[in-house]
Amino acid sequence: MSARRVGQATKTAGADTAYARLAAPAEVGDEERTLDLSLRPRTLDEFVGQARLKTVLGMSITAARQRGEVLDHVLFFGPPGLGKTSLAHIIARELGVNLRSTSGPAIERAGDLAAIVTHLEQGDVLFIDEIHRLSRVVEEILYSAMEDFELKIVVGSGPSAHLMPLAIKPFTLVGATTRSGLLSAPLRDRFGQHCHLEFYDRKELAEIVRRSARLLDVKIEHEGAEEIAARSRGTPRVANRLLRRVRDFAQVHDAPVVTREVALQALELLEVDECGFDRMDRAILEAIIDKFDGGPVGIETLAAAVSEEPDTVGEVYEPYLLQEGFIARTARGRVAMQRAYDHLGRKRRGTLL
Repeated sequence: MSARRVGQATKTAGADTAYARLAAPAEVGDEERTLDLSLRPRTLDEFVGQARLKTVLGMSITAARQRGEVLDHVLFFGPPGLGKTSLAHIIARELGVNLRSTSGPAIERAGDLAAIVTHLEQGDVLFIDEIHRLSRVVEEILYSAMEDFELKIVVGSGPSAHLMPLAIKPFTLVGATTRSGLLSAPLRDRFGQHCHLEFYDRKELAEIVRRSARLLDVKIEHEGAEEIAARSRGTPRVANRLLRRVRDFAQVHDAPVVTREVALQALELLEVDECGFDRMDRAILEAIIDKFDGGPVGIETLAAAVSEEPDTVGEVYEPYLLQEGFIARTARGRVAMQRAYDHLGRKRRGTLL
């Protein structure tokens, strides 16, 4: 069988399934998702925060365009909600190419990956969210696609089976993960740029809130934006979510402008405290202090105590609690720090370790 016929067969076999999965996220069109997409920055200039990352990324994009080359593969890693997906869209827009978006769990078989990459045009951006969840078989095929821009197609079966290389057009892979430690070394090493996204400071978040308010046609005072920013856990996604809820509160209560008082009333109703903690954050701290005498306690046990999945506790709640110094991660488990006791108004009963 010729390489051309192999390529055509691969496209036909996997295209419908793979592109159905690719299109699925865009078809989940509830109002919240639509609003979230509308608030995303479209260019690097509009993107607030991550100054060093923006400088390096902008330099690489400009250099690639000037040389007429494909941009090196980019890996974004960091806690959820910090802008990894937004940056992938920005890269494609700044390069003037198409973006194809999918996720690690959606690429179940080698044929799914082949169907996707064989449809990419020269220089296109392929964005894979949760890239750490790729299966090992798919990951191994991705190696040659990233490095040599060819697919190793298995032709035949049994003793007569052999590999046939299928050339694909050069493309840029943008991977995103919240758990970079789960990436295999061979996959991680094939990315030319590793970009770690940090939590945002309150000044940056306030600027994001004001920008989003303009896009949503919400009148907001400086103090109102600052109050929302202070309770956004260092995360733009949380800031935009809180802004939308404050907007709802202001509309229902006939408040033409979101002042600090309006924001405070709305956030109190949402049970978001001055540190940005919601009910689950406080439940985690209370469990460590009250049920386990301040710790240490393992993540599995802690998750069971608050009736939540271990991955959710570890990926969604724990990073910010660690960042702010409310808990610490030790070899024996999680322990509550003095800030947690002070925040909850508790007295320390046990020892730290």
